[in-house]
Amino acid sequence: MTSPANKILIIGGGFSGMAAAIELRKLGADVDVVEIDPGWRSYGAGISLGGATLRAFKTLGILDRFLEDGAAADGVDLMLPHGQYLATVPTPRLAGADVPGGGAIMRPVLANILADATIASGARVRLGCTFTSLRQHADGVEVEFTDGTAGQYDLVIGADGLYSQVRETLLPAPAPRYSGQCVWRAVLPRPPEIERATMWVGAKIKAGLNPVSRNQMYLFVTEDRADNVRLDPAQFLAMLADLLAPFAAPLLQQCRAQLLEPGADVQIVYRPLEALLVPQPWHRGRVVLIGDTVHATTPHMASGACIGIEDAIVLADELDGAATIEAALTGFEARRWERCRMVVENSGRLGEIEISGGDKAEHARIMHDTHAALAAQI
Repeated sequence: MTSPANKILIIGGGFSGMAAAIELRKLGADVDVVEIDPGWRSYGAGISLGGATLRAFKTLGILDRFLEDGAAADGVDLMLPHGQYLATVPTPRLAGADVPGGGAIMRPVLANILADATIASGARVRLGCTFTSLRQHADGVEVEFTDGTAGQYDLVIGADGLYSQVRETLLPAPAPRYSGQCVWRAVLPRPPEIERATMWVGAKIKAGLNPVSRNQMYLFVTEDRADNVRLDPAQFLAMLADLLAPFAAPLLQQCRAQLLEPGADVQIVYRPLEALLVPQPWHRGRVVLIGDTVHATTPHMASGACIGIEDAIVLADELDGAATIEAALTGFEARRWERCRMVVENSGRLGEIEISGGDKAEHARIMHDTHAALAAQI
């Protein structure tokens, strides 16, 4: 394997940054990762994953660990608010005939799996550290760090998330846009009857349960909220319970009762849904952006982590054997634009339809077409 970039810096130790480190080490590259969080933590509750994500896990070499520590199943059950069954949406087995078509896992658990694989790859990871300056010249990028050190790299990868400092340094870009929706999440014990992702679709509110391990599931509730205002965490429990009150489905009322049990210790995560799609190019010279830094999406297609990890896989693939860094980065962008644009824009459109009570046939068509496109090889 040959690459025009032998010494590579990755700024940001999230899902896409760690995936990039794992794949680039397979090329024999000398890889540094700097992550500003000294604890290398991943916040949040559960994360839903489609078949394309599990296929990407197989490429990274973490699929078996995911299947051990997370939960995988075929299909998504759709229900009415009072519990009547509507349909099961199929989820094709993209990671292999023996691997279910979707699943979920706790975000911190997935972060630990990727962190272990990153360390095992031989990448060097520095925590509590980020860059202070990037200076490009013909032969490389000179980088100064917050710990007082400096280094020169053939390639720098910005994977520092939605509010990326690398992006701000590198190029003009639109600001993240609030979608008009928010999502509530909580982790609860998993009853035997929750075998796969299940959603109850109300007139304005959507609730769901998804297994994340053998004995846990996460509850998610999507709510329309016109303004992105700060909410008091002390009120999270009461607010989530109120959102669940109109759902007569026994399972959801059981969840509501668990939330309200005296002394219950349930962490509730509230997140306004924001999106970002940066026009290409996503690179300048020897610095390139991947993941949420250029295409952050709302979770309507359960594909945000997927397209960020795919970025890492495709970038390494383009670097392998490329004549120049410019050729590799141009090829990377050409392969990623349409797929990432589709996920961000289609997810946003699903949210708009839900907020406005719009055409359900259009909603179903977008879901179908997007899943079909994601099934294609990257």
